[in-house]
Amino acid sequence: MFEMAALTIVALEGDQTGQELLEQALRVLDPELLGFDLEIVRFDLSLANRRATENRVCEDAAAAMRESGLGLKAATITPEGAGDVGSPNRIIREAIGGTVIVRTGRRLPGVPTVGGVHHPIAVVRMAVGDAYGAEQWREAADGDELAHRTETIHRSHCRAAAEYAFREARRLGGRVYGGPKWTVSPVYEGMLKEEMDAAAERHPEVAYEPVLIDATLAGLVGGAASEALVIPCLNRDGDLLSDLVLPLFGSIAAAESMLLALDSELHTQVAMAEAPHGTAPALQGKDVANPTGMILAAAAVLHHAGELGYDGAARASQATYDAMLETTAAGVRTPDLGGHAGTTAVTDEVIARVRAKLESR
Repeated sequence: MFEMAALTIVALEGDQTGQELLEQALRVLDPELLGFDLEIVRFDLSLANRRATENRVCEDAAAAMRESGLGLKAATITPEGAGDVGSPNRIIREAIGGTVIVRTGRRLPGVPTVGGVHHPIAVVRMAVGDAYGAEQWREAADGDELAHRTETIHRSHCRAAAEYAFREARRLGGRVYGGPKWTVSPVYEGMLKEEMDAAAERHPEVAYEPVLIDATLAGLVGGAASEALVIPCLNRDGDLLSDLVLPLFGSIAAAESMLLALDSELHTQVAMAEAPHGTAPALQGKDVANPTGMILAAAAVLHHAGELGYDGAARASQATYDAMLETTAAGVRTPDLGGHAGTTAVTDEVIARVRAKLESR
């Protein structure tokens, strides 16, 4: 075992460009830059090491995150073979008791959006249950073939997603919007709607507009996002909705993904951040991959460190968010955003801006 520092962030190393971008984000998490004690504890979650350890490294990384409360994960390869090591995300999610995934899209200055979307949109999704892990089977009947699937959701998970959605809407200064198809499925999907209504009563200061999931999709491309939105979702709906919301901002680069483990009072016990993109093997070693998502993920980890009471972390988080967006606004961008800067040059600019912000306060 290792001895935890005052603030410890567990870095989950990955594959290909995912690892390269993690290294850039860790440059921003420099204790000398941020001005407070910070230790990075690394675990090698590359495909080769997951195979070599038979996924023990995933369990070890999860144990470290349960102790520190904070993790930053690089993109990793999930092999397709049924007899292989499988998804490290699933193993880690189960090991830390993660129940909520939050993916937040935001506008990058100078990058055209779809439908005039300018305000942040956060998808707060149940991380477990629903269509994922459902029992499935087929059977013959009257000369036809029937396929069945038994799905299960827990009220506690519905409550966690609904409650976190209202807390996030309060933080963003926006409204809780959307919901499941509770009219068609009042017993199953209605459970999430019941918890959304209950959370609305607990948070009367937060604007609340429940909308069926199909109308939610139409609203997102029809001008509903006139302010920051937070959308609570079932697991399957949230998976699909994230893939719609993030590209609305013209690039998924300005988004981070958070996996949260909450206690019985729905306070965050573990927060693990990552970028929503993959390992991009075609970009490996070329210094052209966009580090924005991973740097924003680092900022998100610092935000949660601040919520856990670590002094200076909240200020460092805001400085990192602001510096990253200002870097893009200044035209220091990778080619995917129409710029000419390399990965390292973008991070260099972010670091310089973070340093200036923290030294001026």
